[in-house]
Amino acid sequence: MPEIKTATAAYLDHVAFTVRDITTHLSFFRDVLGMTVTKRDGTDEKPSQVWLLGGLQIVEDAGFTGPEGRFAHLGLICADVPAAIQGALAHGGKSLDKGAHWVEMPDGLLLEFLPDTRNAVETVRGLDPRRV
Repeated sequence: MPEIKTATAAYLDHVAFTVRDITTHLSFFRDVLGMTVTKRDGTDEKPSQVWLLGGLQIVEDAGFTGPEGRFAHLGLICADVPAAIQGALAHGGKSLDKGAHWVEMPDGLLLEFLPDTRNAVETVRGLDPRRV
């Protein structure tokens, strides 16, 4: 098997889903699973999107008609964002008008590349709970 070169180290920071009614989902994740809001757009009473402790982003779209939440994007914390973007483009991704740190991969997978702060990539990657 050929050696694979890593452009940069990264970890999954959040997964974003679109839902019809954010308040129903927010109350479940907050009240049942203890996933507190770390960031929100909109008001406390009527947020348009929320980021929850634990890596979940919920985006409200009242016009959403699917039977379940619609995947929106993956947010990835990267030790070297430009290297990650360059690697994604080299693997068939394309830049988006949404911003310089967004790439759409083949088949429509949306990636948001976020910069590492406080050595988070190394810290998080060292916390693998499945490792014995």
